[in-house]
Amino acid sequence: MKLKSLALAVAAVSALAGTAPAFAQAKEQFFPLLVYRTGPYAPNGTPWANGKQDYIKLINATGGINGVKISYEECETGYATDKGVECYERLKGRGATLIDPQATGITFALTDKAPTDKIPLITLGYGLSASQDGSVFKWNFPLMGSYWTAADILIQHIAKKEGGADKLKGKKITLVYHDSPFGKEPIPLLQERAKMNGFELGLIPVAAPGIEQKSAWLQVRQSRPDYVLLWGWGVMNSTALKEAVATGYPREKMYGVWWAGAEPDVKDVGASAKGYNALALNPSGTQPKVIQDILKVVHDGGQGTGPREEVGSVLYTRGLIIQMLGVEAVRRAQERFGKGKVMTGEQVRWGLENLALDQKKLDALGFSGVLRPISTSCQDHMGSTWARVHTWDGSKWGNMSDWYQADEQIIKPMVKQAGDKYATEKKLPKRDASDCQA
Repeated sequence: MKLKSLALAVAAVSALAGTAPAFAQAKEQFFPLLVYRTGPYAPNGTPWANGKQDYIKLINATGGINGVKISYEECETGYATDKGVECYERLKGRGATLIDPQATGITFALTDKAPTDKIPLITLGYGLSASQDGSVFKWNFPLMGSYWTAADILIQHIAKKEGGADKLKGKKITLVYHDSPFGKEPIPLLQERAKMNGFELGLIPVAAPGIEQKSAWLQVRQSRPDYVLLWGWGVMNSTALKEAVATGYPREKMYGVWWAGAEPDVKDVGASAKGYNALALNPSGTQPKVIQDILKVVHDGGQGTGPREEVGSVLYTRGLIIQMLGVEAVRRAQERFGKGKVMTGEQVRWGLENLALDQKKLDALGFSGVLRPISTSCQDHMGSTWARVHTWDGSKWGNMSDWYQADEQIIKPMVKQAGDKYATEKKLPKRDASDCQA
């Protein structure tokens, strides 16, 4: 019976292959997929995009979302904000009910557009940190973490290594960051932590895409910080590690954000990057049931979006998580607005705001051990602020730390202040209880 079910699922994927990148039909839930498979960020953007596509294929092959099949179309942004906005404008009229911008700059540009178009934005682990405040940012969902929670967790981890937060006093911590909205986003949190904990914060911007960093690492060599935080993406990360090797900066003193802690970031540096640490929103590996299901149903069916050996890598798995959360938002919306029906952008937004994925549900979806439970609300559009730190051993990521939770006593006042400022500038009224139920 299991073999028969698997054969039917594989056949379903095969039948789907010819029509996957299609316009939305009335009976299909349409997911626009903004991607960057070209340019300097392609090595990181490609597995992310492949994971998202493979998850859609898995869902379609196993019955859809309560019987509703998913259609999708990719649009290449090259990580450029203007191209991202063009993709959004082109795809929004085709039944788009959810957008993952895949870039902080694009997110900033779409934040003002989403309320008018009534299309929610999933910005998992990136985007506008203040958008955790759902009372102001009704259409933004920085699920599982922001750059403020990321920076806070890294400081917590360093403090633990030093023997306590009080031991940070007098230390030098330098942020080497992508000179873009993405790279600048953690700075307010680090400045707040520097005041609280008494460490000296250094800021070294790196011009995009990050291929030229010699002057930045000359500054690192001259200032000799106790720790370097790397806020990079794409080719910037491997370049930074190579420059650290060239200048003799210890890799074990380097800590990357979760977008600087995947296989493409270290594979070209190899053993020389041994000891480098980075945040981990999710693990890598093929053990999770969802990964096994994709290998059997999608890849064994000859419909894998990318190479089989990529399945289970850090960014591929993150793509699965993002797409799963989008699918579950639709499923949650269907519970209120009608199972087996295509959901609108407004209904999917409600689903995102009322996610309730406990461990039992995550296990049933095959995501046991991949992420922690996540529960959102009108006020909290993040739902989870946990992350771990993993270390490159020269050939693979491992030595995963315990979970850390961002310090809400620091984060919440910053989120409220930034949200209030945004609402004042944009002349937005705060949402009331009736709007939260709408």
